[in-house]
Amino acid sequence: MFSLAHPVTSTLEVRKSRFLACVEPIADRAAAQARVNELRLQHPGCAHVCWALLAGGHSAAVDDGEPSGTAGRPMLDVLRHQDLDGVLATVVRYFGGVKLGAGGLVRAYTDAVAQALLQAEKIEHIPSMTLDCELAYAHEGVARNLIAELGGELLAVSHGQAVCLQVRLPTTAAELLQEQLLSITRGELGWAVVAPSGD
Repeated sequence: MFSLAHPVTSTLEVRKSRFLACVEPIADRAAAQARVNELRLQHPGCAHVCWALLAGGHSAAVDDGEPSGTAGRPMLDVLRHQDLDGVLATVVRYFGGVKLGAGGLVRAYTDAVAQALLQAEKIEHIPSMTLDCELAYAHEGVARNLIAELGGELLAVSHGQAVCLQVRLPTTAAELLQEQLLSITRGELGWAVVAPSGD
């Protein structure tokens, strides 16, 4: 599986209609929806903002007023064929006055996304998860070292009756971290998955 290093845009003109495509890394559906809303504000005169999403097992294909199956689904198929995850594809269409027909629309949306992906830098996508762990103060230093060794990122730390660490780390390392912390704390460990997987 791959994601993208950074957003890439491209423009396609088909019989006077302009298709502004963007492919970009995205964490989840909520972030994708926020990005689409942003595009609607940036392009108030456009006819459609169609989009497709593959992120953490979630997918979406939105035609936004185009005939059903002529925009979102073809865009999603391009992402799937490229073995991508954690990626949002959007196409802003400015209508040029000439109808393209269903086949023409499918080709235009497919080509717009494929053209943007040609310029995109792909990076390996490593599924991650976010979790909370709670442990005694005496074990905080060791826990921090373990998290770093396993390629994790400390998102938040709070100190109360115990130390609470919010961590994002590769899904494959979560079980190992839990085992090692249970061993170090002799079972005195609070453990909760906040977000199962995503970007």
